[in-house]
Amino acid sequence: MEPVAVASAPDGTWIELAALTLRRERRLEETLPWVMSHLEQLRERAAGWRGPRYRESEFEFLPPVVRPAAFRDFDAFEEHVGAVRRRVGQVIPGAWYEAPAFAFANRLALVGHGASVRYPAEARELDFGLALGIVIGRRGRDISPERAWEHVAGFTIVNDLSARDLEQRALPAGLGPSKGKDFATAVGPWLVLRRELEARIEGERIHLKMTARMNGAVVGGGSTGSLYHTVPRMISHASQDAELFPGDLLSTGAVGGGCLLEAGANGEGWLKAGDEVELEVECIGTLATRVAGRAG
Repeated sequence: MEPVAVASAPDGTWIELAALTLRRERRLEETLPWVMSHLEQLRERAAGWRGPRYRESEFEFLPPVVRPAAFRDFDAFEEHVGAVRRRVGQVIPGAWYEAPAFAFANRLALVGHGASVRYPAEARELDFGLALGIVIGRRGRDISPERAWEHVAGFTIVNDLSARDLEQRALPAGLGPSKGKDFATAVGPWLVLRRELEARIEGERIHLKMTARMNGAVVGGGSTGSLYHTVPRMISHASQDAELFPGDLLSTGAVGGGCLLEAGANGEGWLKAGDEVELEVECIGTLATRVAGRAG
């Protein structure tokens, strides 16, 4: 079955986005530029809608953008980067402070809210990562930080899942976490448009509380306000000499205090089969991910 993009209605139900926009595009990323320019019109149509509606119990959540053209995974929170580096006997290099660093992540391994994931066959240290996701809504190249917010369609939550033992083997090579991350990344539960969060944006910063729960208990959290590299700086850097497209996904990387590694996990503290992780970001929602067990 083909994925269907839906929009929330004031009564908590969901309406097919194509029906509201009266456009032929069925993929969300194709519709985002129109949505950003016609938000009030979209709200009016949703409020007065008399056609078919869906309830959440009637469908399965997929990532807001199922297969983005690009998925850039940043590490923009200094506290988290320092914790990971210390674990492999390293310090944060000076170059990290000069520009936002990112790696191209596996855009085809995204799963949605409520999904179950299996961790790599060789992994023993499965961790979650509480991150903010940014979805690009307007195409752009060489975007300045001052104009970057104009290219943001909205925000979602990213569970930056990591096999810490595989990551630990890969990082000293200097080419990123490699097989420590490319098995699955959870994204969702939905996309909240940037214009809905304008009150939380001050200059280059966005202020949202972030909370991580494991099996119902709070195990960590932080705030998007502690980003060392801001969202506009990430977008500007990513677009230097490169085109960003509607639907492209950027992740901030885990917030400081937003993973088990920083909570002092040991051999008994990592994620295991049957665990459920809930990552909540203020004004966006809660992304749930279950651990099904080991692959293979």
